[in-house]
Amino acid sequence: MKRASLIALMLIGTFSAAPAAQAVDYPLPPAGSRLVGQNQAWTVQEGDKNLQAIARRFDTAAMLILEANNTIAPVPKPGTRIIIPTQLLLPDAPREGIIVNLAELRLYYYPPGENSVQVYPIGIGQEGLETPVMETRIGQKIPNPTWTPTAGIRQRSLARGVTLPAVVPAGPNNPLGRFALRLAYGNGEYLIHGTSAPDSVGLRVSSGCIRMNAPDIKALFAQVRTGTPVKIINEPVKYSVEPDGTRYVEVHRPLSAEETQNVQTMPYTLPAGFTQFKESQGVDRARVEQALYRRAGYPVSVSAGRQPVASGSGVATPEGS
Repeated sequence: MKRASLIALMLIGTFSAAPAAQAVDYPLPPAGSRLVGQNQAWTVQEGDKNLQAIARRFDTAAMLILEANNTIAPVPKPGTRIIIPTQLLLPDAPREGIIVNLAELRLYYYPPGENSVQVYPIGIGQEGLETPVMETRIGQKIPNPTWTPTAGIRQRSLARGVTLPAVVPAGPNNPLGRFALRLAYGNGEYLIHGTSAPDSVGLRVSSGCIRMNAPDIKALFAQVRTGTPVKIINEPVKYSVEPDGTRYVEVHRPLSAEETQNVQTMPYTLPAGFTQFKESQGVDRARVEQALYRRAGYPVSVSAGRQPVASGSGVATPEGS
């Protein structure tokens, strides 16, 4: 929607050089469980130039912070207390290789032979240039990539008064960063890569590729092999029945196809089995409806007969907050 696009521009426009955190590495939950992590709290500091700077501190996406805090400004005032949404439900997908959930702006990597999952924030395709849903694999690993702008990118840049060179050589100013992973999809035009514009990570601003923070793509590049499976999904609603019987729903704002759409109210496709989950014994339907309306971007307990955790309580507090 227009407000979301304005926020994106404001987030990009206020640059911060704060270093990015390394990937958030979660131990895998036991069989039958999808809930990992714990939300954190942060008090905005004088040096926090914008939400992107705060997001990099926790290696999350600025848009996820906006979802979790609802009314927070893109440039919050020092002293503002905010929730960092680092608790989540793992996607309903095989725990192998790379899983990208476009709706939540996250990439999940399951290192083979390890009982853990690494979660990274990503930037994805903008309206009209969406990153496609797909099942593919890593087709090529490209260190120090060069960048050849496509005709479409060249035309859009000219419309903004920017004339791009035929080829951008490898280096710190290359839009692809230092590392790129080519997906074996279509003609190989989609990449997972770094970026020379770190504030674009966590937003919908690319031409369809998946952008990552420099430390994140470096870490991922070092681990994955050619042939690693990649599954890209678009699921704004996730749900889980945990082994202890607790029911959770995690709802994100859906991806709009046009800037004029209101992502806080526009409809979305519910996952298979969600209606049965909602109608099942043990689920408080009113809480489910509230979660679907609020779209907070982190797991919310919807168990019937159990007192829900109040927003902001039971939240880990990092040092310095």
